[in-house]
Amino acid sequence: MRIARSGGVAGLTRRWHVTAPPQQPDRWLALVTQCPWDAADETGSTTGTDRFTWTIEADLDGLTHRAVVGEDQARGPWRALIDAVRAEPSSAL
Repeated sequence: MRIARSGGVAGLTRRWHVTAPPQQPDRWLALVTQCPWDAADETGSTTGTDRFTWTIEADLDGLTHRAVVGEDQARGPWRALIDAVRAEPSSAL
């Protein structure tokens, strides 16, 4: 999984990456499949100034899922996936 956060006051982009550990495939599969990939707004539009935009990519069964999610949309399953990737040791690039 790859996560990039752009925007904010400084307009910087931060990136995180994680490969699902072999002992936890079900956990990561659940996080990925719960996200509404088909319903994501590709523009990542968000309201307000200095807000973050999240680009989320996950490789699953030979397919790459990609979504751009605005800060106000990064809740529920999106937030769970974002937080899980960011919490992994050595995930920051």
